[in-house]
Amino acid sequence: MRAFESENLILSQLADPELLALERILEPLPLPRDFELVHLGMPVSHYYFLENGIASMVATSPEGRRAEVGVLGRDGMSPPALTVDAERFSFDVMMQVGGHGRRVEAGALAGFLDERPDVRRLLSRFLHTFFTQVASTALSNAVHKIDVRLAKWILMCHDRLEGQEIEITHEYMASMLGVRRSSVTDALHVLEGQHLIYSTRGLVIIRNRTSLEAFAADAYNVPGITGHDWPQTSRRPLAMYR
Repeated sequence: MRAFESENLILSQLADPELLALERILEPLPLPRDFELVHLGMPVSHYYFLENGIASMVATSPEGRRAEVGVLGRDGMSPPALTVDAERFSFDVMMQVGGHGRRVEAGALAGFLDERPDVRRLLSRFLHTFFTQVASTALSNAVHKIDVRLAKWILMCHDRLEGQEIEITHEYMASMLGVRRSSVTDALHVLEGQHLIYSTRGLVIIRNRTSLEAFAADAYNVPGITGHDWPQTSRRPLAMYR
């Protein structure tokens, strides 16, 4: 019996026996935009392996201000927890670009990993890469202008999607970057003026990825977050599997 094929970069690294065993506890499902994978302060009931689409991990201040601290897609597992039996999760994780994937109940995944240390190590490598991304985002928020931060964010989304289009509104981008909508509009105009992207209502189209990477420079070109060194299982794989 052959295991199913997956666009998820963790699932695609598993040997057939591991994938067949995991398939029995995985549930395929659509993941529409704004679907909550986990809510701040709530127990994690399921873990998700995205096949496409993008999820955002969002931090919320006591006053209710929100900003994205991490981007997740087919590169890993969501939510990105250090242990699958944590009672509470400290962030919201929601779909910002709709897609589909597979989910597994938290207790079932814990039992699966107890018997398969190699798979647990694979998840640990993903988590290391993800938190490298979180640290890079924190640094970028402190030292880079909004147009550079936006270029980085567009590239990270593009790494996790097929095609050149990202279905996202100005309001959503502003919320994820923790800035005003007018700041996002101005930054989009800068990127459009250099012919790097095209932006219209609810849609960003990549026009010149190579030049967009050059514009983002050290904001994006950080070991562990770029899409240059992915395995051949994906068109733009992540560096986590080097």
